[in-house]
Amino acid sequence: MWKLGPLIIVLNVYIAIISGEASNPVPIVLWHGMGDNCCNSGSMGAIKQFLEESIPGVYVKSIMIGQNPVEDSENSLFLNANKQIEMACKIISEDTQLANGYNAIGFSQGGQFLRALVQRCAQPQMINLISVGGQHQGVYGFPHCYYPTHKWCDYVRKILNYGAYFSWVQNSLVQAEYWHDPVNEDAYKKGSIFLADINNEITINKTYITQLTKLKNFVMVKFNNDTMVEPRESEWFEFYTPGQAKYITSLRKSDIYIQDRLGLRQMDKAGKLHFLSVNGQHLQFTWDWFVKNIVNVFLV
Repeated sequence: MWKLGPLIIVLNVYIAIISGEASNPVPIVLWHGMGDNCCNSGSMGAIKQFLEESIPGVYVKSIMIGQNPVEDSENSLFLNANKQIEMACKIISEDTQLANGYNAIGFSQGGQFLRALVQRCAQPQMINLISVGGQHQGVYGFPHCYYPTHKWCDYVRKILNYGAYFSWVQNSLVQAEYWHDPVNEDAYKKGSIFLADINNEITINKTYITQLTKLKNFVMVKFNNDTMVEPRESEWFEFYTPGQAKYITSLRKSDIYIQDRLGLRQMDKAGKLHFLSVNGQHLQFTWDWFVKNIVNVFLV
């Protein structure tokens, strides 16, 4: 997955130079997934390097929640998501290189966190949001972690299965905050301290709608063979039909779209929603696909 393609990089550098776009590229903000961190050389570090080499002169900020990468990884599992969004807002607001706006790419959990960021953090303005495997309707299942051997994986799984909506679980376990029980929607709406709020399922926060609809593009990437995210359709803002956990309701037939609780319907009509898919497991894509479908379309 992370093997660089030198020819692709050289070609994109040449295209950017002759088109004049290399002089002032839009900065990019990255946010990693569960258990990962800002600077992992095998994931986010490689992506940051690839973008910098593909888009000459681009500034890339990889969000780190904590004082170092180790804290960042731990916080992705155990620090209240609302606190993480607050910290991320402070980070980007204080970064002068992002003052005129930025594009954002979130991977897995980072995709929905960046969506919460654009809804809650007005300045600086996010321009394009690219969610790569982000679970925008939450998850109902925890098959394995990004790092299967992580010592906390079994602990997290057992706690979620036992009581995701206990207040102490919600406040201390990030994945519980986007645990979405379709069999008991009332418990979810009453107990969720993060996902139910950013999806406007408790009350309608008009600021969330205003901020989200300011995006130029909202790109959602789904992995067709994903066995980590349950259901994988959540990556396209779709989820189980309420009352059961087998059949999926498509986005355009869902209440969140029909009632336009987030402005997704108006964004769709304006051509701002983009649904991409990759044949592969969670976060498994090639550099060639990434350049063709993401970099060349939304970042240059």
